[in-house]
Amino acid sequence: MEAHTNEIEYCQGIIERITFYSEESGFCVLRVKAKGQRDLVTVTAKAAGIHAGEYIECGGNWINDKKFGLQFKAVWLKSVQPSTLEGIEKYLGSGLIKGIGPVFASKLVKGFGADIFDVIDKKPAKLLTLAGIGPKRVAKIISAWVEQKAVREIMVFLQSHGIGTARAVRIYKVYKEEAISIIKANPYRLADDIHGIGFKTADQLAEKLGIEKHSLQRAQAGVVHVLKEFGSEGHCAAERERLIQKSVELLEIPASIIELAIEEELKETRLIADSIQDKACLYIDTLYYAETGVARQVGRLIKGMPSWGKIDTDKALAWAQTQSKILLSLSQQEAVKKAISTKFTCITGGPGVGKTTIVKSIIQIILAKKVRIALCAPTGRAAKRLSESTGLEAKTIHRLLEFDPAEFGFKRNADSPLDADLLVIDEASMVDISLMNSLLKALPDHTSVLIVGDIDQLPSVGPGAVLADLIASTCIPTIRLTEIFRQAAHSKIIVNAHRINEGKMPLKSPAGEPSDFHIIRAEEVEAIYHKLSLILLERLPSAYKLNPVTDVQILTPMNRGGLGAKSLNIELQKLLNPNPVASITKFGWTFATGDKVIQTINDYDKEVFNGDLGFIKKINHEESEMSISFDGREIIYDFNELDALDLAYATTIHKSQGSEYPAVIIPICMQHYMMLQRNLLYTGVTRGKQLVILIGQTKAIAMAVKNSNQKKRMTKLAERITQF
Repeated sequence: MEAHTNEIEYCQGIIERITFYSEESGFCVLRVKAKGQRDLVTVTAKAAGIHAGEYIECGGNWINDKKFGLQFKAVWLKSVQPSTLEGIEKYLGSGLIKGIGPVFASKLVKGFGADIFDVIDKKPAKLLTLAGIGPKRVAKIISAWVEQKAVREIMVFLQSHGIGTARAVRIYKVYKEEAISIIKANPYRLADDIHGIGFKTADQLAEKLGIEKHSLQRAQAGVVHVLKEFGSEGHCAAERERLIQKSVELLEIPASIIELAIEEELKETRLIADSIQDKACLYIDTLYYAETGVARQVGRLIKGMPSWGKIDTDKALAWAQTQSKILLSLSQQEAVKKAISTKFTCITGGPGVGKTTIVKSIIQIILAKKVRIALCAPTGRAAKRLSESTGLEAKTIHRLLEFDPAEFGFKRNADSPLDADLLVIDEASMVDISLMNSLLKALPDHTSVLIVGDIDQLPSVGPGAVLADLIASTCIPTIRLTEIFRQAAHSKIIVNAHRINEGKMPLKSPAGEPSDFHIIRAEEVEAIYHKLSLILLERLPSAYKLNPVTDVQILTPMNRGGLGAKSLNIELQKLLNPNPVASITKFGWTFATGDKVIQTINDYDKEVFNGDLGFIKKINHEESEMSISFDGREIIYDFNELDALDLAYATTIHKSQGSEYPAVIIPICMQHYMMLQRNLLYTGVTRGKQLVILIGQTKAIAMAVKNSNQKKRMTKLAERITQF
């Protein structure tokens, strides 16, 4: 490259189009109608949000790039509101303001000319004089105008401190007009409050704002962050020494400052000290109160007799079996007897052992006593399955407890309890400590509890190992079901799931024999992917009449790597959705109409939760919105909310908990060795209803089957329950 001069030169003009823009770094490549230049020129710069039609002024140098020709390389760039009618129209129609597209921008400029910005800003009522514009559209435009001005201010602030601007809209939505003053006062809040902003980004900003590396404020924020990282791995607490060590590694400051920070956090009761198995540990306050709360609620609810009184269990069993025309096994009969005679019961077991039959029989007997039963599960899909199997309405736990997004809490609690004599909680292995505390707190003293789940599946995504700890306490009547019933024994999925759980290799079906479980060997990553794509595109649609998008789910042990969810989704999107009607690229993904997507965070306003699958129906560039169908419910997402979604042609096994799919394909290789654990493979295999296919290396399958040493979570719930 050759620079024309070393002195600062200037360029100004209207942005005709944006060739490239990175939301993270702010780097952009612009095509500009520049003053004094006959042809459009290319300008490269860093900018905090930019739109076609904006008038820009920038300083830098003209360079002659060997590949791209003459360019202006800007060292600074500022946006000036356009003044020509052509520029104003292009600016307004660029998608900058929600509710104004190219057609409406033209109408506004025709109606108000160069005064349009003043009208929107100060006299918006005048917009009502235009034909075809009503109060709703005006309100939308005003709101979007105010938001974009505030967001631009946040973007400029972040950019000036070397931070990417991708999450500026989310920051505005959380902090509103106080955003910049809140960030200046405590930049570390960003890591806690804003999805997609990590501690390192907040720490980088803190340094730019003058917070010293060895300051107590930084040490306190770092300690809390590290403890929350332990929480994201499922732990309710962390050993004090381990916390100090990890904090020193992260912050690169002496342990003495970390000790001071911990003492300060303990004084302010944001951290709570306790011991687990004689080791000094520290809890985040909310997790400590959740864990002690669950123990207290269990101690309260387990006392006394069920509200339906004493039942002649032999008579009740005989009646239930006659009514349902089902003969229960001895182990099933024992389970039913225990559940209808006690206040708090756990039932655990793998697939095909009759958990559903037992729950139906219990409900049948209890309903005959004219009592109120509430049924719930952690996910929408699990709740739907529970409804289908029992014939009664089942809700997600959040819906049952009536989550209120405005208050960010549940309407149902100790002061406004649920009206139920029996609560049935299905798929309980997925319920974390905080949610279980909220649920049990909302039960009156007389309510009986039946907890159903598979203790051998992966534990909850959130902190705690609630089902395992309830059973380990030995205080709660527990039924462990192990007998596989004759009908289920015909399914190789169920047989092999139990073999995996027992540490035995799954059996391969003889060639040519019909089976619902297949193992296909392949050694190299490329070979595994090639076989997977052939099966998905050709074999399953022709031999099994399965739709490769709606009926089949690829489940992979991890996110990263050539066979990780991220890489697989990029490739599978090309294969399965090659010619979409519309698309949008945002936050590192290209989303298109027809794509299968997964929600990655809980959104209480939309009632869409982590792990929910949906399909993109419409993409509206004029309104900057996307419409997604989740189990028949159409939900609208603003383009700036798309960081809550990933593509979902492939998902991790962790994300599949609580879901079932007609067919499951699991690619497995030694590349995944960090995640190859028995409960992971077992959980993946048990997600398939009609067909499960393992594709990969025999060595990797064997490693997963043998490895039952999953890291024990730091919890004290089992011990606490024994104390109540």
